[in-house]
Amino acid sequence: MALSRVCWARAGLWGSAVTPGPYVTRKLQLARPRAGLAWGAPRLFDLPCRSSNLHLSPKADVKSLISYVVTKTKVINGKYHRFLGRHFPRFYVLYTIFMKGLQMFWADAKKARRIKTYMWKHNVKFHQLSYREMEHLRQFRRDVTKCLFLGIISIPPFANYLVFLLMYLFPRQLLIQHFWTPKQQIDFLDIYHALRKQSHPEILGYLERVIPLVSDAGLRWHMTELCTKIQHGTHPAIHDILALRECFSNHPLGMNQLHALQMKALSRAMLLTPYLPSFLLRHRLKTHTTVIHQLDKALAKLGIGHLTPQEVKSACYLRGLNSTHIAEERCRTWLGEWLQISCSLKEAELSLLLHNVVLLSINYTGSRR
Repeated sequence: MALSRVCWARAGLWGSAVTPGPYVTRKLQLARPRAGLAWGAPRLFDLPCRSSNLHLSPKADVKSLISYVVTKTKVINGKYHRFLGRHFPRFYVLYTIFMKGLQMFWADAKKARRIKTYMWKHNVKFHQLSYREMEHLRQFRRDVTKCLFLGIISIPPFANYLVFLLMYLFPRQLLIQHFWTPKQQIDFLDIYHALRKQSHPEILGYLERVIPLVSDAGLRWHMTELCTKIQHGTHPAIHDILALRECFSNHPLGMNQLHALQMKALSRAMLLTPYLPSFLLRHRLKTHTTVIHQLDKALAKLGIGHLTPQEVKSACYLRGLNSTHIAEERCRTWLGEWLQISCSLKEAELSLLLHNVVLLSINYTGSRR
């Protein structure tokens, strides 16, 4: 009786409402170790749950660390930008333009790489690309050429400090458009157009001097009329220019018959360096004019109406028109005239397209700024 009372009392302490007997004794024997563990190590059925909370997988740890670093970096970067904007506003403007320029240039590089990969995988030539892809590659090649010059002069030790000074002092000559301020973009494009305008009278003078060398009397008359109209400030019509295509396909104005001084003047009109030997000038003019001709065919296929305003102005500027001060609609009209002439020409008549940079743009309304 005394033993049963003790068993019942101990069972009550553990909350076991069972009948006395061997089962109760076994229950108490199993419960004793658990009671002893209550103040020390965790219970057995809690171990899996607690271990899953305390020990994360390696991937989760890495993601948490990366997220933490990115968050802290954004906070520090924001504080740094506010500090520069508050205490060094002029430097902050240059810093912001430089960082955005790097991002745009990197994006251009990745896009150019994707295009080149596509060309290599599918055996696609440059002239088979879409207009925007062709234009992107053409512009990126020019930008890379300019950046390579900076990279070469910064190779000597401590020359990078001199490069930064030169970039600050000569941004038009050393930096690409990504690193220009909005005001610099307008001013620098005006400067470049003023430089190529200086070659216009020289190119027209060459055209007048070769008139007696034209064998056909009708072509001589058309050439004389065209030069007279342009000298009197009249914008030539499309048929006035196309009537002379035969003169520009062979002697005296064919691409292979141009003299060195003519090629130098045409190079300045195309914003290409004129300080090269004659055979290199001829090759570069041929290559540049061929690329523009291929762009014109792709643009005619796309349609001028699908271009953004910025794309229209860039296309006009490339072809000789200072579009920074001309309304968008007038730029589209002029670009349409250019395409009508360009798409009518054959490869042997590309010298006319080269001279068209001057003939079609010199007297266009608004281009005399």
